[in-house]
Formats: sequence, structure tokens, C-alpha cells
Amino acid sequence: MSELAALTRRLVEIPSHEDETAAGDAIEEWLRAETDAAVERDADGNVIARRNPGAATSLALVGHHDVVPPAPEQVVGDLESPDVDDADRYLVEERDGRLYGRGAADMKGAVAACLLAFRDADVPANQELVFASFVGEEVGGVGARGAIDRGFAPDYALVAEGSTNYSAAGVTDVVVAHKGRRGSTITATGESAHASEVEAGTNAIYRASDAVDVVRDLAFPTVEVVGEELAGSVAVTEIEGGTAMNVIPDECTLTVDERTVPGERAALARVEELEGVEWTIDQDLPPMACDDEAFADAALAAARSVQDGDAEATPQHVTKPHATDAGWLAEAGTTCVVCGPSEPGEAHTETESVSLDVLARCRRIYRTLAERDLGADGSA
Repeated sequence: MSELAALTRRLVEIPSHEDETAAGDAIEEWLRAETDAAVERDADGNVIARRNPGAATSLALVGHHDVVPPAPEQVVGDLESPDVDDADRYLVEERDGRLYGRGAADMKGAVAACLLAFRDADVPANQELVFASFVGEEVGGVGARGAIDRGFAPDYALVAEGSTNYSAAGVTDVVVAHKGRRGSTITATGESAHASEVEAGTNAIYRASDAVDVVRDLAFPTVEVVGEELAGSVAVTEIEGGTAMNVIPDECTLTVDERTVPGERAALARVEELEGVEWTIDQDLPPMACDDEAFADAALAAARSVQDGDAEATPQHVTKPHATDAGWLAEAGTTCVVCGPSEPGEAHTETESVSLDVLARCRRIYRTLAERDLGADGSA
């Protein structure tokens, strides 16, 4: 088994859907044993390591070691037992050139590839290379936000979330922009009454229906990033209201899912122009746009230099529909791209897996980019 496959297997086996401590311990121990980097474990449990600390330009290889809860068939033993031991772990299996297990694609395989690239890269003397694996990515970017609040601010970052099979099958692309997600609630209030006396009350469901009409007619923002178009969306996804079949409802709530794009938001505040309607933002995961075309091109050149296959299998700049920690980093001023082994439809599934060949490719991409002198403008 290759060093990369063995390290991925080791990380994937460690449960980290409720408590990331053990996975963080394994990453920290590996870094201290395999590198002479300056390694820290911050207050949230993020693992951050630096080579050439304090150099003029900094590039971070970024991942996360938390995962979503596993399916029962992805577990060996009983993780719910109060006496969890080494036999209680995530199941990892290798079949047909892929590793199967919770977190293999999202994203412990990529973390392993980042670790090996971080160790092995011949880093330019004027450049700091950073490795960061965050906690809490799956619950709103808790770790990334905490690190940023404590001063984590690399000039450039490659976030190793999925970008494989976007432009074509078997190709690992470079994401230059991704959507964010703003989740919100529209609350319509009225006045209850007996349904036999409709005029005596004010129907909150009718007011909510008027709000639905406003949302349905909103324009979806669209932006262009490094020549790639990214379109947002907004939709009412849930409705709840009423207490009985014979009562005019005095409250109705709507859940709204909005996929945001950099610099733009749908005009959802318009619903508050309606009488008895309030709008509340529940979650706002930021989108990402690479703000330096030279860095985007440098990352693409790295991806193209290691891509196997025919001439048509050429990595491209692409966009991604899902939010990642790159959104938080970009919002804080770091120039980001996303590039990693996970494929559309792999993350969070009961059959989650990652290609070992693509993991090896990503390791080479990360090392190639880490060895480039990014200079003052992000170019090689």
C-alpha cells in the first residue's frame, strides 16, 4: 500500500463527526514526526503548520478533518457506546482502485495529500508554506472562522475540496468561484378567528402566499469570475402554518434557500414591504471568487502539468455549486482557489469513496503549486 493510501486509511478510520479531537491528534502527531515545521493546535482544535514562517508571501494548503455522521454500514463496532475503544471506528475498504469510507472524499483523502505535499515540497526561500486542517466545516465553518478571528491570513490558499469530474470525466479542475448559501425565514402574522367567520380574522397563510409571489419573481444574480459565469438562485423550500382545520391561522412561516454569488444577493428584503411579514437571516455561508487571475492561472498550470490522459482531458477553470471554507477565507482577504479529489455526488453518501489515482494526482498538484514562486502577483 502506498504511503498516501495508508495515511488516508489511517485518517478515515478515526471517528470525527461529533468530536474531531482524535483526528486532529493524528494529524498533529504526523506533522511533528514527519516535518520540522512549526505546528500549533489552536483553541478550536484546528491544526496549523508552517514552513518558512514569516516569509514575504504565504500559500496555505487547506482542508478539514470533521465529517458528517456516518451511515450504520460505515461503522465498525458501536460508536454510541460510552466505552468506545480502538475497535469502534469507521470502516475503510479498498476496491477497484478506490478507498471507501466516511470522509474518504470529504475530505480526509485530500488532507492526506496536502500533508504529504506540505512535507515534500521544495519551498521557495521567500515563501511561507502553510498547512491547515480545520474543525467544524460541516457545521458552518466554525474552525475557519475561529482561525481567521485569531489572525489566520495567508496571502493565497488552495482549499482541497472537490473539483474532479467537473469539466470532463477523469479531470481534476481548478475552481475559481463557488456559491454561498443564505438560509432565511419569512414569518407572516395575522389574527386568528373561527373559519366560519373569515372576515373576523386576518389569514397569515394568505400573507405568506403574497410573500411567496415576491420571492418567485426575484431576479437571480449572476457574476463572472476569471471568465466563468456563476449564477445564484432562490427558492421557498418549506411552509408551516395553521393549527386546526376550522381556525383562521395567525402565523405562517416559510423557509427560503438562497444560493449566493460573490458581491450580489437576491432582494429578499422586499418581502418586508408586505403588511405583517418579517424576514430573518438564519445562516449566511459566503461565496468565493478568486480575485487574482494570475494565481488562478498558476494553480491551473499546476493541475495541467500533472494531469494524465489524452489531450481532451485538460483541466479547466470551473465554478462549484457548494459553499466551502474558501468562502470564509476569501471574505477575510485571502486569494483562494479550490482543487481536490472529491467528485460530484460522492460527499455525504453511504457509499462515499475516493480514487487513489486522483488522490496521487492531487498530491502532485499541491506540491507543484507549493514549489512555485508566487511572487507579488500570484504568478509563477
